[in-house]
Amino acid sequence: MKLSQFRFKLDDEQVALHPSYHRDECKLMVLHRKSQTIDMFRTDDKGEILKDKDGQPQYLDFRNVLDYFDENDTFIFNDSKVFPARLYGTKERTDAKIEVFLLRELNRDMRLWDVLVEPARKIRIGNKLFFDDSGTMVAEVIDNTTSRGRTLRFLYDSPHEEFKRDLFALGEAPLPHYIVDRRPVEKDDMERFQCIFAKHEGAVTAPASGLHFSREMMKRMEIKGINFAFVTVHCALGNFNTIEVEDLTKHKMDNEQMLIDSEACRIVNTARQEGRRICAVGTSVAKATETAVGTDGQLKEFDGWTNKFIFPPYDFKLANCMIANFYHPMSTLLMSTCAFGGYELVMKAYELALENGYMFGCYGDAMLIVDD
Repeated sequence: MKLSQFRFKLDDEQVALHPSYHRDECKLMVLHRKSQTIDMFRTDDKGEILKDKDGQPQYLDFRNVLDYFDENDTFIFNDSKVFPARLYGTKERTDAKIEVFLLRELNRDMRLWDVLVEPARKIRIGNKLFFDDSGTMVAEVIDNTTSRGRTLRFLYDSPHEEFKRDLFALGEAPLPHYIVDRRPVEKDDMERFQCIFAKHEGAVTAPASGLHFSREMMKRMEIKGINFAFVTVHCALGNFNTIEVEDLTKHKMDNEQMLIDSEACRIVNTARQEGRRICAVGTSVAKATETAVGTDGQLKEFDGWTNKFIFPPYDFKLANCMIANFYHPMSTLLMSTCAFGGYELVMKAYELALENGYMFGCYGDAMLIVDD
């Protein structure tokens, strides 16, 4: 497919700058792949649309996800944990303000980090950056990696855990620029930009579809007998990179580190053998399971990296349901959603979302795609 097939007009007003007050109360749209139908509204036992006191139709909300699943169905979650990756430092001598975005730690003993800097034109090898008023957190640029990429060596003499604690204390929630360019990061963003089941630190952006799950909803799922499997995909900034080629086969994704253990494989493969629904919560989970699924359709253990780019047409071999957010035009996340739900059906859903005031982005509304 071509990049231009994923272009649509999205007004700033429909990009969510804040999460729902309660995690599980955003709008939900449900797509049925086989019947090519879309659910948007609550209905009564006769299938009639329910209306509020003002006569307006009642939209489905995220808690209605449970209505589409039964006992022993399985949800696969990404338990990657976001760390406060965005810092602001000042350049030695000039006091120029520099944004430093931590990507990953390269060497814990040498305090080496792979980072992005902005504005990059001001940062060269040998420059020093200061991150606090006391001058104790200092980093030296020791290499250029990409146009905006640098390798920093932090000059901080302390045990590693103390260093990371102090470094992260200076950082803030790594919200995407489509949010931070329009409002400041707030105190509770670090908590809200984190899934409640987050466990393994390493993500620099949240697996957004998992943000909708509240503790109350997870408990209701347990009571209903739904099984949980957890995989780890450290979501990277490549999900937000601008695609610069019209032919999607020529686009290269950044690598993301992922781990799938034997327990996740056992739970998922049992559900598959029993013919249950298997729901990938988010495009990161879909990417991970499609990376690790074998030719026999069984999920395999995996510990490594993936740069898998999923776009239509694509035959998914494992999950038969998926939860996604509403994503930006021409994004890899939209393309992955279209690959799962079908291009025509998903783009029709996006038209309805735009017409009905659904919110887009990581803090926006949700979509559930089921077979039928």
